[in-house]
Amino acid sequence: MADDPSHNDDNESKSGTQTLVKPKPELKEPSFYKVVLLNDDFTPMDFVVHVLQKFFNKNMEEANTIMLQVHHQGSGVAGVYSHEIAETKVYIVNDYSRKNKHPLKCVMEKA
Repeated sequence: MADDPSHNDDNESKSGTQTLVKPKPELKEPSFYKVVLLNDDFTPMDFVVHVLQKFFNKNMEEANTIMLQVHHQGSGVAGVYSHEIAETKVYIVNDYSRKNKHPLKCVMEKA
């Protein structure tokens, strides 16, 4: 009976050895983040429209609508993305704006 793997020897149970059962991981949807453009008094409206078309694939009508939201309400949502994509979009828009000498700011917020 010593060769039987299902046999539980008293010495094994006294040594405190236990078999851990790994729980099944719970799958949940990833969090999404809004990429938001913030208004300022210096960035031209046409630059904001350009950014929306270049980095967010907005057509002229969509870009103008979002630009007017930024202008009149102080901010506008350019898109909703997973964390990594939102983070990348924020970085490239802020970098592009700075390189073009505009103070346009882009941030991300949990959706």
